[in-house]
Amino acid sequence: MAHTSNNVAGVDNTFRRKFDREEYLERARERERQEEEARSRPKSKGPPVQRKPLKHRDYEVDLESRLGKTQVVTPVAPLSQQAGYYCSVCECVVKDSANYLDHINGKKHQRALGMSMRVERASLGQVQERFEVLKKRKAVGSFTEQDLDDRILKQQQEEEERKRQRRERKKEKKKEKEVEEAPETDPDVAAMMGFGGFRSSKK
Repeated sequence: MAHTSNNVAGVDNTFRRKFDREEYLERARERERQEEEARSRPKSKGPPVQRKPLKHRDYEVDLESRLGKTQVVTPVAPLSQQAGYYCSVCECVVKDSANYLDHINGKKHQRALGMSMRVERASLGQVQERFEVLKKRKAVGSFTEQDLDDRILKQQQEEEERKRQRRERKKEKKKEKEVEEAPETDPDVAAMMGFGGFRSSKK
């Protein structure tokens, strides 16, 4: 049995801490005074944020570049490399194209770009100027039914040419495959057995 002595060295915690009540009362009153001053003072708001009105996009929204492609997504990948559409302005990922369009046309995204959801009111001069631009554009490229027929005919010819090239490539691949798969047979043995080769009749 271990023998314990009464002379153990340690911390002397037999005294009781005494607080100065007056000092702490003064601190509490000072804190209450500061809170009261903060409440009574009107909040100094800065000038309201002036946002620009909505304007047209100067870039094309890319929705189809990754269409039909597979991508390996890891849980530790950064947001920009995760599956879906990444918005670098708001730093978020949207899972499909419809929601992505809603997001980039929405209030949160437009505010992040520094625009309000209001449209600038056009003056009479701006409207007239726009009409003039559109008239000039229409006059320069006068469009007739003959032009439309020519364009349709040209498109059909290009499509037929593409189909023809596709068929030729398929035929070439099929011939290459048949040459690779064809076993070496002796023509005399094949003739004696009554057939020309071991190819199947299926196409």
